[in-house]
Amino acid sequence: MIVAALAIFTVLSFWFFIYMPGKTLSTILTTLSIVGVIVSSWFIVVNWKDHYGMKQETVTTTKFIYPTSASEQMSPLVYQPIGSSNKHQVYVYRTSADAKKTVHTQADAATKNKVVVTADRPYLEVKTTRWVYKSGAAKFWFGISGQNKAFVKRTNTFHINKDWVVLTATQANQLKKQMGNKAAQAKMKKEGQAYVTAQVTAAMKQDPTMSKAKRAELVKTATAEFQQQAIKKMIAGLK
Repeated sequence: MIVAALAIFTVLSFWFFIYMPGKTLSTILTTLSIVGVIVSSWFIVVNWKDHYGMKQETVTTTKFIYPTSASEQMSPLVYQPIGSSNKHQVYVYRTSADAKKTVHTQADAATKNKVVVTADRPYLEVKTTRWVYKSGAAKFWFGISGQNKAFVKRTNTFHINKDWVVLTATQANQLKKQMGNKAAQAKMKKEGQAYVTAQVTAAMKQDPTMSKAKRAELVKTATAEFQQQAIKKMIAGLK
């Protein structure tokens, strides 16, 4: 509507100046119309430049996430640094356990990514901030500008548990190669068996009457612990 007001005041100023009878009345009405042109133009500029009549609105959405590769040994959250300063990153994840394709976060300067550790099921929290009109009147006057829902910023917060590991794309590829090495697999298997045996032996000394089911559960827990420790050791050696 503000654009329509500008057009109307422009036409009126021309008409009053050229066709309005009576010099005094013509001058007054022409001046008022020109003031209307100036004021309308000013409001158009401040709405476009400073978002006059608008406010920032933040909408939060959440969704469960899954690691980029299905593995009992680890759950990776992979990211790719953008630029040499690593100020911005693109994170890669899956939206379902059986998804064949991965998805990634937005690659722009207005998007920030954070990772926090939680005990809950891993999920992604997205906070998106956009410009919206403060009132119906503001929308009436400036709706034609196309500024409504204009994007401001976005924050992606990945809530992952302790079973997940955060790796760069390069590190993920290096780790995949190491874990696929047969010699490394044999060494890890041997060390894992020794670790599990030691854990079970120590537990049996404290509880000689431990049931078979309890021993099986202990073996499962000790195996998972060793795998996590071994992977952390591998990751520590990655560049």
